[in-house]
Amino acid sequence: MRYELKIALRYLRARRKDAFISITTIFTAVGVMIGVAALTMTLSVMGGFEQSIKERVLNLSPQVQVLNSQGSIDNYADIEKKVASVPGVNGAESYIIGQAMLSSGRGIGGVIVRGVEPDNPVVRQQWGRYMTAGGLDDLTRGYTIPANGIVPAASVPGVAIGVSLAKKLKAKPGDAVRMVAPVIAPDGSLSTKSGQFVVGAIFDSGMNIIDTNMVFMDLTHAQDFFGRTAKADAVDIHLANLDQTDAVTDAMRTMFPSPYRIRNWIEFNENAAAGFALLKLVYSLVLGMLIAVAAFNLVATLIMVVMEKRKDIAVLIAMGAKQRDVRLIFHMKGLIVGAAGTLAGLALGAAGCFALARYQFIHIPREIYGISTVPIAVVPSNFAAVAVASMLLCLLATIYPARQASREMPVEVFRS
Repeated sequence: MRYELKIALRYLRARRKDAFISITTIFTAVGVMIGVAALTMTLSVMGGFEQSIKERVLNLSPQVQVLNSQGSIDNYADIEKKVASVPGVNGAESYIIGQAMLSSGRGIGGVIVRGVEPDNPVVRQQWGRYMTAGGLDDLTRGYTIPANGIVPAASVPGVAIGVSLAKKLKAKPGDAVRMVAPVIAPDGSLSTKSGQFVVGAIFDSGMNIIDTNMVFMDLTHAQDFFGRTAKADAVDIHLANLDQTDAVTDAMRTMFPSPYRIRNWIEFNENAAAGFALLKLVYSLVLGMLIAVAAFNLVATLIMVVMEKRKDIAVLIAMGAKQRDVRLIFHMKGLIVGAAGTLAGLALGAAGCFALARYQFIHIPREIYGISTVPIAVVPSNFAAVAVASMLLCLLATIYPARQASREMPVEVFRS
């Protein structure tokens, strides 16, 4: 072991007359620990929010989308087959979108109707997991509504509604609902169309805006209801890995030239992604300053050590120690304190993240955030970056005291 390290470790041990300096050193390490723990936990929480929001936003906005700039798509089945052969594509689904009013006799609400293919593997993977009552297969069934004296008995299709909309309409699976929608005729005239449906399934996506406003219907039934027989508004392409977004987008643009138009999820959510990245940067800078404040407490601590150990330093220099050796002693002392605080902060941050993820004792309004507990996404690289930044700040804090210590002149010290 180098003698510089031995001396640095010795200066960490408290003697009775150095008790105040030792306590100050402990508080400095605790300050670094708190700053590191706060920053790692904040980055984990922000990462969890970003991941949770991204997952839910991608349910609304397509990953890669094929549109027709001239209107609806007639050959959507052929497009689905073609894109399936492109590397990186996990599947494709065609859909139509319409707006309508949905009423149950006990409540009414405006909704966005999405006509989907219930037997499509992509649809089942994306939405099947959210079904809490019934399933996607119930959208293809026919339901018999008994005559009520006004409307004769009839077989009608099923729809899937969100859990929030079900509460609003006071509806449950098997209840009849009426839908009224604006329809544009082939000649361009606007009319309304109404129809009877049955609640076949209820889903809970965890995002209130979806659960309140979205209604799913079988694609064929939706085409008939909205007057767009054998047409789709767009084809959504789902990716095996979001990192392949640009490659798949370029391949789609080559495969489907004008009048087709290709868009991806980055273009849909560019502003939101940029805003979230800026928010993470601001939080990181603010909490990084907390670490900096704690780290620069080392300056005062080390200056006090230098003043207390002037005679020791003078003796070392007189015995032949070089200035860089003296500087190294105080660099090591500062780095040891910083390393202790950083390691303790990383451990505390990891424990805090585990507690938040395991016990979920912090609750947030589901209506606002779409989730009821704080999400956690622990990224090892974030912990490593925080540790490196903390140690660099601690090293910077040791430069001035170490330089002043190395400038002590033995003759002046012994004279005083």
